[in-house]
Amino acid sequence: MFYESKTDRALRFGDVLKGFISTTPIIREPMIEEKDNEYHINVNMTKFSVVMDPCCSIGDKKISLTPLIHLLPTSFNNPYLSEDLTRINREMEPHQAVPPNIWEKFTSEEKQKRLEIGKGYAFLNFFVYEGHDFLPKYTVNRREGNIETNYYMIDFRNMYKVNCDKIVSPTEAPLECKILQVSIDARSQLRDKISYYYGRVPEEDIYL
Repeated sequence: MFYESKTDRALRFGDVLKGFISTTPIIREPMIEEKDNEYHINVNMTKFSVVMDPCCSIGDKKISLTPLIHLLPTSFNNPYLSEDLTRINREMEPHQAVPPNIWEKFTSEEKQKRLEIGKGYAFLNFFVYEGHDFLPKYTVNRREGNIETNYYMIDFRNMYKVNCDKIVSPTEAPLECKILQVSIDARSQLRDKISYYYGRVPEEDIYL
């Protein structure tokens, strides 16, 4: 079960919300010197957003969100993942993380290296949300044939902050904006994957 059948009267990590905007500053280069610099700010009325704050950190008139976005066409390239797109959210065996034709092209040494590393995540910065009647269907255009789906995903790189006077605490908030609450298991998977995403140790730091 990916979603709870009955939602709490509170905002929680992983909740799907509606009614919030997203903003993205766009610059040509860092504004280090005091001179005229061109910049733009993209403002979008995001149809759905996902709460990215831990439940206990929601409040003080601010909240961290990320847009719920369409799947990429490449999400369907791997048969193991296309059978159940939420497998992207969980660790998998090395041979499951790539399409079979790609795995077969690896050298024996590369295969062995990956097998020794063991289970891991594919699409590190993505987390897939299962389809639901509240989420409208859309078409993913692929060369092999278009696919209609109501599965969505989030990209950890798209997080942003919103100041909102009505968000005082998880329970004292505009709860009419909440449309879906993920299950305990799905929230745990989201927490595990985003923790791994931010907790990876760069190779150059391993030997320090």
